[in-house]
Amino acid sequence: MQGILIIAPNWIGDAVMTQPLLARLKAQYPSSKIDVLASTWVAPIYRACAEVNEIIEAKFEHKQLQWGLRKQLAKELQVKNYQACFVLPNSFKSALIPWLANIPFRIGYRGEFRYGLINLSFDNPSKVNRPPMVEHYLALSQLLKDDEVNPPSELTPKLNVSSLAKQSVEQKLALADINPKALLVFCPGAEYGPTKRWPTNHFAELTRNLVEQNADAQIVLLGGSSDHELAQNIVLQSGNNPHLHNWCGNTSLDEAIALIGIAKAVVSNDSGLMHIAAALKTPQVAIFGSSDPAHTPPLSEKAKVIWLNLPCSPCHKKICPLGHLRCLNDILPPQVLATLNTLQ
Repeated sequence: MQGILIIAPNWIGDAVMTQPLLARLKAQYPSSKIDVLASTWVAPIYRACAEVNEIIEAKFEHKQLQWGLRKQLAKELQVKNYQACFVLPNSFKSALIPWLANIPFRIGYRGEFRYGLINLSFDNPSKVNRPPMVEHYLALSQLLKDDEVNPPSELTPKLNVSSLAKQSVEQKLALADINPKALLVFCPGAEYGPTKRWPTNHFAELTRNLVEQNADAQIVLLGGSSDHELAQNIVLQSGNNPHLHNWCGNTSLDEAIALIGIAKAVVSNDSGLMHIAAALKTPQVAIFGSSDPAHTPPLSEKAKVIWLNLPCSPCHKKICPLGHLRCLNDILPPQVLATLNTLQ
């Protein structure tokens, strides 16, 4: 198997959880070149994966077919003569490119009228009995195997920090007069919605508590540009604490990976940045609300999960259907601080 193409998921956390699949494929086919077709916003995850040969970036847009772009990409990919393609998103449109590119083995989960486009497939697991996402992706490697037993797989994703990104963030930290040895990272956003976001006033109180405990602490708020206003609320509610820095929207994802990699600890919601922290083995506290830590846990021995496991959760709703959001409101800053203090 000389050439393998991966059609990457569209979410950062999901992309992180595909890394063990890449490692398994590299172990099964050591001489293969694994390329990844990814949207521009998840491409940095694959730049941090040692198994990847080439990343083909595409400006995919959510919920858009972009037929012309997909035909053009298929034409460009056809000349590379891939033997197999793993289509990791479940959508119809994600399966079009490898079919148009005439890649012989097109592997993925069934769904959304993909019959024919995918020719080696598994049924999608039910929403009630879903396996952890790493295992969900890893299972696809079984569809290509010969009679040989699959090599053992590491179920914890592993990312590498690029030297270029590390150099960039070290310069930014120096300009902001932040000592890297005193750096903590807060990730207050979650693209999914409010039921995954720990309240901003709780983050603000945690900031005050941390600075009272350690006057040298420096806290950087990380996230995308859509998280900037949310993070600014934390800054205001903390009393414009000089130890708190809102960098949401002011770093690339490559730089965010590097910052998380050098941080002493991370406090995050269930988000893509949570999975990045786990893959970098940075000590972390992961706060869960409406989602299920059994399905998407931070896969690291240095991660501590806080989840109240209320009777109403996990509801997987974007807005609390009961209107009280107790699953997050009732996780108080002293509990998070105490958990943070147990991290090694």
